[in-house]
Amino acid sequence: MGIFRGTGGTGDATTDATASQVGIDAVTASTKANEAASSATAAANSATAAAASASSISGDVAATAANATASSASATAAAASATAAAASETASGTSETNAATSATNAATSATNAGTSETNAATSATTATTKATEAATSATAAATSETNSGTSATNAATSATNAGTSETNAATSATNAGTSETNAATSATASATSATNAGTSETNAASSATGAATSATTATTKATEAATSATSAATSATTATTKASEAATSATNAATSETNAATSATAAATSATNAGTSETNAATSATNASNSATAAASSATAAASSASSAAATLAASALKANNLSDLADAATARTNLGLGTAATTAASAYATSAQGALADSALQSNSTLNATNMTTGTLSGGTY
Repeated sequence: MGIFRGTGGTGDATTDATASQVGIDAVTASTKANEAASSATAAANSATAAAASASSISGDVAATAANATASSASATAAAASATAAAASETASGTSETNAATSATNAATSATNAGTSETNAATSATTATTKATEAATSATAAATSETNSGTSATNAATSATNAGTSETNAATSATNAGTSETNAATSATASATSATNAGTSETNAASSATGAATSATTATTKATEAATSATSAATSATTATTKASEAATSATNAATSETNAATSATAAATSATNAGTSETNAATSATNASNSATAAASSATAAASSASSAAATLAASALKANNLSDLADAATARTNLGLGTAATTAASAYATSAQGALADSALQSNSTLNATNMTTGTLSGGTY
């Protein structure tokens, strides 16, 4: 028979240990639920940061597209410069070489600008893809967060159930103790009744009626003691059942704790994936920026080529000006082997008829030349 220890009954080592472990497991489950909630919050923060990075990348994509448009305009201007260079090529042999070189440079710049535009478009597509991946990771993180919240709720519910089962087990233990106390009291009463029965038996000779009455009382008390013993056994069975239920609740709490840990791990993995996607998005943004820089460089080269073509055109003689735009006409005449006669009028020279008379005129070395003659008279005049 157990020793009565006051409120709570005699207690049982196995039941008390189980109840204690249930309490410990409930505290652990609550702690793990809080940890899972913290992990879920961190995952949500990571998802928010990933969404912000995706938004920033979208802005970079728009800027890259604008740069690509500017590069396309530069390519068009370079093509126009190439056309002007071709016109200059027709006008002058020297200008033709320079203009051809400028046209080649302009065409190369236009090709580079087109390539940079293609690279920028590719980078923009890659950035968009990475933004989509980041959004997907953010969605997965949000889903993991929801799962973590659900697991935390389940863990809290299991902890509550474990506490309820613990309370029920304690109540059942108390009831068992009470029943045991009642059984002890009934047993004491039975012993007293037995003593009374012995006394009644001693006095049986004096009072057979009294003995019969005492015997009936003893039988009744014995029945009551048996009934109390049955109640105690039932209470003990109930306590065992409740202890089993508490153990099951503790197992459920441990399972919920494991699920919470798994959800926390999944949330951490999702957060890592979000970080990776954010890094990839940053890399794509860098690539887009590099492509934009290359496009700007190509546009600058195209503008330089256009300026060179314009300078070459300005320095070239135009066919329509009929050599009136030469920088130095005298130098040009010298280079062409022309003397000063090129600048005098035709009236300064004898005509073809006058030239024929000159051929038949008295020459300077003739003996009839006035220098070679002395004063005298010839037919027709004095000399």
